[in-house]
Amino acid sequence: MSVRTHLLAAGSFTVGTSDFVVSGVLLDVSGRLGVSLTAAGQLATAFAIAYAIGAPLLSTLTSRWDRRTLLLAALVVAAVGNGLSAVATTYPLLIVGRIIAALGAAAYQPAATLVATAMVPPAQRARAVGIVVGGLTLSLALGVPAGDLLGSRLGYGVVFGAVAVVTALVAAAVPLCLPRIPAPPAVTLRQRFAVAADWRVLTALAMTLVNVLAAMVVFIYVAPLVNATGGIHGAIVALLLVVYGIGAMVGNTGGGRAADRFGAVPTLFALLAGSVVTVAVLVPAGSTVVGAAVVLALWAAFNWAFNPPAQSLLLELAPAGGLVLSLNSSAIFVGAAVGGVVGGIVIGAGGLLALPLVSAGFSLVVIALLLTLQRGRRSVEAENVVA
Repeated sequence: MSVRTHLLAAGSFTVGTSDFVVSGVLLDVSGRLGVSLTAAGQLATAFAIAYAIGAPLLSTLTSRWDRRTLLLAALVVAAVGNGLSAVATTYPLLIVGRIIAALGAAAYQPAATLVATAMVPPAQRARAVGIVVGGLTLSLALGVPAGDLLGSRLGYGVVFGAVAVVTALVAAAVPLCLPRIPAPPAVTLRQRFAVAADWRVLTALAMTLVNVLAAMVVFIYVAPLVNATGGIHGAIVALLLVVYGIGAMVGNTGGGRAADRFGAVPTLFALLAGSVVTVAVLVPAGSTVVGAAVVLALWAAFNWAFNPPAQSLLLELAPAGGLVLSLNSSAIFVGAAVGGVVGGIVIGAGGLLALPLVSAGFSLVVIALLLTLQRGRRSVEAENVVA
């Protein structure tokens, strides 16, 4: 695959790191700014809400822009947001920085995926998209642990500053490496949301939202959680995040292959069952570093394998893929936003150790939604046969 595609993946890596790195700097933010751990966790919530709202809005507002110009502008905005986060000395200013960074990410990621498919032959489009999306999972495997390691030693300012610099470097490479690509046909907000009139599509989007919620309610607070379960801290937490990231990368690849071989629905049932089991044993397993590493890797693999078959199912339900997948992207970040809020509520009511069981409960909700969707699809098919 070309250097251009990998440059797009590098952009995905920077915006992914900008989002996920918050989990590694929670303790430092809490200590330096004098806010509670729950309040620090809402940095991820602010980012997710801004992304979820911004993705469809910015996609519509910039629909007539040349794609190279859009990618450059999006990365510049993301770099500014992270730069502001780096120098923020108050909690409100840090929130503003996260929102600006999120808007840059929301404009970048959908455009990068479209550009990747436009630059390669049809037979290579799936692979190109996989490489671009792979930048996000790489941010879990490398960016987040590095952020945790730097954050615990040098502070959150250095972490966000480093992300800003790397993002700016990728932005500088965009006009040098990418050709001008005309904007695709414009799509209105009304057209984007029309596909959600189908209850099956709504159910599938709800599955995505709740599955992400189940993941983020634990992941956002994973550093203090493993500290509470096994006294794990410092460089060992960074190592555990590397293991989690590797599991996520394996799951992201394996989920698509499994869906192609066994079908989207059977694959989703298996992945959700695996998520329930692994997250439910995280507290007892987390009493040792090895136990925490094994469970986090397995849980990450099950969770990150969910998206490929979920998107495949959505495409079966709504062939106008670009529209429904845009909504799916927003559902992912709404789930992340709600995850931060719910996590904070759970910590206040039951403590950190209650988070994994709550996560398992949400995964069971996703299974119930999938069962409902599958029964509805079979009823519709039966009616069509009779007709």
